[in-house]
Amino acid sequence: MVFTGRRTTKAIGDEGEALALEHLQRAGLVLVERNYRVARGPHARAGEVDLILRDRDGTLVFAEVRARQRGHHGGAAATVGTAKQQRIVLAARHYLLRFASPPPCRFDVIAIDAGRIEWLRGAFDAQ
Repeated sequence: MVFTGRRTTKAIGDEGEALALEHLQRAGLVLVERNYRVARGPHARAGEVDLILRDRDGTLVFAEVRARQRGHHGGAAATVGTAKQQRIVLAARHYLLRFASPPPCRFDVIAIDAGRIEWLRGAFDAQ
């Protein structure tokens, strides 16, 4: 899938998420949940995880997908700053409350710049 024409940021993000999911599934990961959201209040989100997957070794992977039509300004991976990481970790911690004994976890970033996928395993941690 190559990004062409003028589309909304949401459309680009949705296409990127579908492309990332396909890429991760080909690598053997299994989708557990998509777009897991945690609310801060009745009308405000506190955090979201784009994709939650299970890796072959049982590790639970919380994946953030960032897609850009062009690789300018540091590219898609550079947009996952500290504040974004904190919101993802918040949502992941909330998700993990459902487990009596949480599995090993990691935070990956799938950066898509002009159709090129870069999978950053363990891109950040929960600290």
